Amino acid sequence: MDLYGELGVIGMKGCEDFVSQVDEYLREWRRHGDEETYLIDVDCPRFGSGEAKAIIRESMRGHDIYIFTDMFNHSVTYKMYGKDVPMSPDDHFADLKRIIAAVGGKARRISVIMPMLYEGRQHKRTTRESLDCAMALQELVNIGVSNIVTFDAHDPRVQNAIPLSGFDNVRPTYQMLKALTKKYPDISLGKDDIMVISPDEGAMSRSMYYASVMGIELGMFYKRRNYSIIVDGKNPIEAHEYLGRDIRDKDVIVVDDMLSSGESILDVSLQLKEKGAKRIFLFLTFSIFTNGYEAIEKAYNDGIFTQLFSTNLVYAPKELLEKPWFTQVNLCKYVAYIIDTLNHDESISTLLNPAKRIHDLLERQAKKSSLYREEQLSLVDKG
Repeated sequence: MDLYGELGVIGMKGCEDFVSQVDEYLREWRRHGDEETYLIDVDCPRFGSGEAKAIIRESMRGHDIYIFTDMFNHSVTYKMYGKDVPMSPDDHFADLKRIIAAVGGKARRISVIMPMLYEGRQHKRTTRESLDCAMALQELVNIGVSNIVTFDAHDPRVQNAIPLSGFDNVRPTYQMLKALTKKYPDISLGKDDIMVISPDEGAMSRSMYYASVMGIELGMFYKRRNYSIIVDGKNPIEAHEYLGRDIRDKDVIVVDDMLSSGESILDVSLQLKEKGAKRIFLFLTFSIFTNGYEAIEKAYNDGIFTQLFSTNLVYAPKELLEKPWFTQVNLCKYVAYIIDTLNHDESISTLLNPAKRIHDLLERQAKKSSLYREEQLSLVDKG
């Protein structure tokens, strides 16, 4: 099949390791030599005042360009008036627009892969306030982006801001479950042994997908907020109330799109533990730990949760990767599949809905956990 255009992949600052792995998969599948690459040589140098420009060091004419960007990589810094300044999401977004401007309309198609959506939490208006995510999406479309790929959007309805443009919301359900079974080969994913819990109303749709495709029970918490005051830009949560069946002696998967301070999900985990949950596994697509690790470290040491699974779609410091309670789920191959499929102008529907792969995984795990239990019983008998 003819390709839509010559493939080019651009990794924004801080994404170099991720896109290099994506490039390896693409070269392997397309049998490119070791000397060849799909990565485009770009840079966004800064002036001493903090101003910047984008430079692309090769022709973009006729290319099908995929720009991968991590808006929340605070490890990237630049010099401004002699001081090291960490890049904010606003800085990353400005650099993204600079790269698109440097392409200068010469590419045949530009797609942006933005795993954690810029201003994704500012997706709706409740009073006199800005609609930042909607404005950002419109701005990208207006400067030439034809398709935006994001992961586990805080609220995918924000795509209504660009109804005539491509917007794909990907959920890493299969990859998270696969990582869980690899880390805990004894785990049973049957409906009598495990439940899925939504930590709030906003996470219900993703939790419902897990529960439906796995054929297990679903429970949820709802947040009781104090709407009379605002703290750190939001109404503080007074309590989490549980709605659902008994979880005593069951493993539990708590699913959410992101962990920021960790306050909410730790309170939910504590309540689940008090209700008799056996092991608690946290599935967070993005973990940014804006308040550090102290609270979640204490919760782990106190036995509140068993393991936190999170993707490598956003920056994770080395110290986080070394934590015994943290498992990083690698999505480089998944992103490479998405790029390869889109570049061939094929549908990514099967990638967006991995139900068959999940069912196959559940069947394999049922056999594996059954064998594991038989081995344990055998060891007990011998003992």
